[in-house]
Amino acid sequence: MSSGWTSRPSSAASRSSRHSHASSNSRAEDSSLKLECKAAYLSVFDDIHDNIMNKKDFILVLQQTGRNPTPKVVQRYWDENTESISFAEFVDICRKEPPTSVDDLLRAFRKFDINGDGYISLEELYKVMTMKGEKLSRQEVKAMIDEVDENKDGRLDYKESEIFRYIEFCKMFVATTEECKKMSLRVMEKKERQRTQKEDQPSVRPRKGEKRLSQASLKSASHTGSRQSLLSIDDLPKPSPRNRKEKQRVSRTGNFPQPSNLRSWKHAQSKGCFFVDEARGFVSHQYLLTLMEDTAIWLTIQPITIGDHGGDVLDRPPVDTAMYILRADHDDDKALVTFTEHQDSKGCYGVRCDLAAGSYHLIPFTTGCRLRPRKSDSSKEAKLVIRDKEGKITLTKPFRKALEEIFDMADLDGNGLLSRDEFSWFNIRTSDENVADDEWQVVEENVEMEKGEITKDGFLSLNVMEAEDNDGDTEDLWITLNSMGYNKALQLDEACPFKVDVYAEDGEAALEVTKLENPGLLLEGTVCASVIAKGDATKIKSVKDLMLYTYQGDARATVVIENKSRTKVTMELDCSKSKNCASNHDSLVCSIAVPPQSRMVGMHLLPVNESAEWFVQCTEAILK
Repeated sequence: MSSGWTSRPSSAASRSSRHSHASSNSRAEDSSLKLECKAAYLSVFDDIHDNIMNKKDFILVLQQTGRNPTPKVVQRYWDENTESISFAEFVDICRKEPPTSVDDLLRAFRKFDINGDGYISLEELYKVMTMKGEKLSRQEVKAMIDEVDENKDGRLDYKESEIFRYIEFCKMFVATTEECKKMSLRVMEKKERQRTQKEDQPSVRPRKGEKRLSQASLKSASHTGSRQSLLSIDDLPKPSPRNRKEKQRVSRTGNFPQPSNLRSWKHAQSKGCFFVDEARGFVSHQYLLTLMEDTAIWLTIQPITIGDHGGDVLDRPPVDTAMYILRADHDDDKALVTFTEHQDSKGCYGVRCDLAAGSYHLIPFTTGCRLRPRKSDSSKEAKLVIRDKEGKITLTKPFRKALEEIFDMADLDGNGLLSRDEFSWFNIRTSDENVADDEWQVVEENVEMEKGEITKDGFLSLNVMEAEDNDGDTEDLWITLNSMGYNKALQLDEACPFKVDVYAEDGEAALEVTKLENPGLLLEGTVCASVIAKGDATKIKSVKDLMLYTYQGDARATVVIENKSRTKVTMELDCSKSKNCASNHDSLVCSIAVPPQSRMVGMHLLPVNESAEWFVQCTEAILK
């Protein structure tokens, strides 16, 4: 009895053991859930003691845990009486709302074939994917079908023999969810390491009046085989078969998500300039950004003032500047990663995002609402050179000041000297020619140089030499001035110098000027893609396959027309009922001819008075 009893546990002991094992599993699962919730929470907030203060952040954090809540689910926990949700409450919500599984999706697929014809068409999938949860655009739904559409007929064959397609389709959905969770864990671990490092250092109290900025959500880049996935703060992975772009959630100080610890980040910078070109539209410097490691970056672009332009100061608000970040391995609108969407009170535009190690094209952009071609130049022509008592040609004071400003514009790295590359970019702008070896040798032999680069005095002497070669004739000098954006009064009215700053949290960042040209259709397509991804869509009822998209950000609005039909459409855009707005056209009413199966910008709008309220209201009409 004794030995038999000891060899087999009693039923009570067995129940106790099973209960203990179940409790252990339950505790392990709950611990894992809390860890996932904490990681998701810290990808949006600095601390788990920060409460969720609005519905958008509540949805965002839920999505970070792999849950794609429907409006009904959101309403269950956040109604008109909800003021905030604590971390503990958030964990409890996640216990009640499990993440979406492959089985859930497969069951849902059986409902997709609305007309029962054995296929899932774009229209059927679009209807289902816009009924609940996060709304998708038609382009995003089409991309989902293209991902698994083997015969490329634009629909999915819903047959039992091909059910593996749907399983793969669902796995793609769930894989995005899992990547989202892993990313949140990496962000949390990184924050905790940084917090530990700070605790080991002497504490520094913020200066009086200084506020600490909470970090915006960090998004990491993932690699699967040779396929590279680039996630920006605007491309946060959601638990769905695609990455839908949402409005950027920022820690707001003047609506500007600048990191508070930039001093510890690696820094690269360059100047550049927009030029109004009669033949080519806007011409600007373009850049190649090279990152040695996967890293969070903070990028800004802002207009800068160069001197006083040698004449009267132009009375106009700051020219709008923006920067689009594109993958270097693409040459179409699919290359878009993100763009500088937010503006501070000084006209600086910025974006914070995560980028994988590699190369990216940076393309500056301005709407043309403020930097515009001059309609006429009726001012009196300034005198550029004079002869002294000995007959020697010298520069007038206003012209000398203008040349000093041009030197500062050409000095892209800001070191007070012109390298051969910088002088070549200046030469390309003024004469469409690069500096040849023999020409550079002449420069080295005849002008003042320092460390192999042209000094400001050396640059001024080059212009004196040009005037002397032409016996005082200033025609060539005026070509230089006009090319650089100066009018007859030596005002800089057809150019806007700007400064680009890139900060990388991890690893080095290199910024190189690669072009000085109009980016043309690539930028047009990129701007259209960004508006379609972020803007509000309106279907034009009177014409099939015609869509209007309107995007309004912190300080810019853009209207894009997409014509999917096979015929050209001419449309009138009337934005005259907008408030406090200026357009890139001569009027707030304009007509746009859109070629078949294309998209194009209809109108850009900016506030006339940036300190006053502004909104965009446009109507459209088809012109026969």
